[in-house]
Amino acid sequence: MQDVPNKPTDRRVSRRTVWGICASVVVLVAGFGAYQVRWVSPAPHASDERCGGVVDRTPDSLAGQPRKWTFNEGTVAWGWGGSVLRCGVEELPPTPDLCVSVNGVDWVLDEARLDRDGVSVLTTYGRSPAVEFVHEGTREEAAAALTDLADTVRGLPRESKCIGLDDV
Repeated sequence: MQDVPNKPTDRRVSRRTVWGICASVVVLVAGFGAYQVRWVSPAPHASDERCGGVVDRTPDSLAGQPRKWTFNEGTVAWGWGGSVLRCGVEELPPTPDLCVSVNGVDWVLDEARLDRDGVSVLTTYGRSPAVEFVHEGTREEAAAALTDLADTVRGLPRESKCIGLDDV
């Protein structure tokens, strides 16, 4: 048998291959953009089975923004920076913070965050599991969004409600 010398392999990449790889990358990026997926951190109790029902009941659009897919359970987002809902956050203890009742659902406003960052962070009060809604927009938009979210949250068990000074 005669030994055949090893031929060096040609490791040059053709232009056609480079263009094919570039086109594939563009298609993948465009595909992810079409799905418009957002990363939203899950709440500590997002795995509570009742959070699945909350997510299922959320509206397809909120404050004029379409719903986006999120990677974590118990989370929903609308728009790219506008509104996020997280189910399964820690339930609030009694607080002197502003509490508003919207269509039978009590929400507590994190006034410090609103003053500091201009972001409305509202958490259900007296519902289990608790739901947090974050809105980066006007107060009027946040109020309208809470109206739209009332049916989403109302199905959670109500264990207590907000009281004012008149109730004490």
